Amino acid sequence: MSALEPVRVGLLGLGTVGGGVVNVLARNQHEIARRAGRGIAITHGAARENVFPGVDTRGITITQDPWDVVNDPDVGIIVELIGGYSPARELVLRAIEQGKHVVTANKALIARHGNELFAVARERGVMIAFEAAVAGGIPIIKALREGLAANRIEWAAGIINGTTNFILSEMRDKGRSFVDVLAEAQKLGYAEADPTFDIEGIDAAHKLTIIASIAFGIPLQFDKVYTEGIGAITGEDVAYAEALGYRIKHLGFTRRTDRGVELRVHPTLIAHRRLIANVDGVMNAVLVKGDAAGPTLYYGAGAGREPTASAVIADLVDVTRTLTANPGNRVPHLAFQPDRLSDIAVLPIDEVETAYYLRMRAADRPGVMAEVCQLLAAQGISIEAVVQKEPVDGAHEVTIIMLTHRVRESSMNAAIRGIEGLQSIDSKVHRIRLESMA
Repeated sequence: MSALEPVRVGLLGLGTVGGGVVNVLARNQHEIARRAGRGIAITHGAARENVFPGVDTRGITITQDPWDVVNDPDVGIIVELIGGYSPARELVLRAIEQGKHVVTANKALIARHGNELFAVARERGVMIAFEAAVAGGIPIIKALREGLAANRIEWAAGIINGTTNFILSEMRDKGRSFVDVLAEAQKLGYAEADPTFDIEGIDAAHKLTIIASIAFGIPLQFDKVYTEGIGAITGEDVAYAEALGYRIKHLGFTRRTDRGVELRVHPTLIAHRRLIANVDGVMNAVLVKGDAAGPTLYYGAGAGREPTASAVIADLVDVTRTLTANPGNRVPHLAFQPDRLSDIAVLPIDEVETAYYLRMRAADRPGVMAEVCQLLAAQGISIEAVVQKEPVDGAHEVTIIMLTHRVRESSMNAAIRGIEGLQSIDSKVHRIRLESMA
């Protein structure tokens, strides 16, 4: 292949993102070639449908069988946009075995099978690029892997699922219920017909797995991420948090401690003055704290046709630039050299320390608050703030809101068990973790 001949790309999936890749590559082909040092041409594509609204597929050989594209000897780079675990894993492995480089936007594939895929790719001397797998058009992978290479990363926190962020933003700004906003998110296309991966935090956990691995130089460990969704968040919680100077965000959080790495996705109270607390709607943001650079914030569209296509094409440019480079001189998949990955443990959630927001319904009589405080004190938990709402219309129960200082989760669990055992407490204690971002 001559230096001037375009690199031939096979595209697996011509849906929303795939169509965006075709369009952006065609629109900016001259600029992209100037950056890459040669042209990049999509010559083959695989798609279930034969109709591609708004996408010019002229010059692309289209098939319904992705194996035809992977096995075609004229294709040098495979772009995998099918999603899911299978057959994506098998297709990518086949491409690697044939010496083809791979670009993917598939966070589930990387989070669960990345360790295996990267090992095989190293053996074959090919690259797997996956910028689009995390936070859509935000170049967070490159920032962590290259831009912050001088830093010892202390922690990273991300609003990395647009669906949950949209729901929580609407609940706060318009006082709407979770069920109502979820239905609108589905109507607008922000949420799937089955929104489980989004609202239960699985999608965010995939992305956090990748962020943590690159930040700390640890193997990908999706099965160790503590994952909690937003289904239990009520309008009450959103309003109380706002009144106390906080906003509730569905956060992916990872931190390196002396005892291990925290990997957790859950609703989180964040002080409203923090920039990341003001990321609303379907937008994404990742805040990274490095020892040298300090906190840096990466903000932008976390999904969508052209933002995600932007990240896919950036990876194509990177791969094209390194086609003639010595594989040993390439940026490692997970930022650290493969033989230098750390075996530092991932902390179980019981050992994680955070502050807490607690909401409970209690009998409106003297001594109840003292009982609750005594149980918290027995676990070494100190209280930062307490709000007790007045009983409504002669009711005999009141809502109590507490903010605590930082404590280990196991201690909080023990305290909550004790509080829920009191005769004066009428319901489950609802807890939301709180992070200071310090």
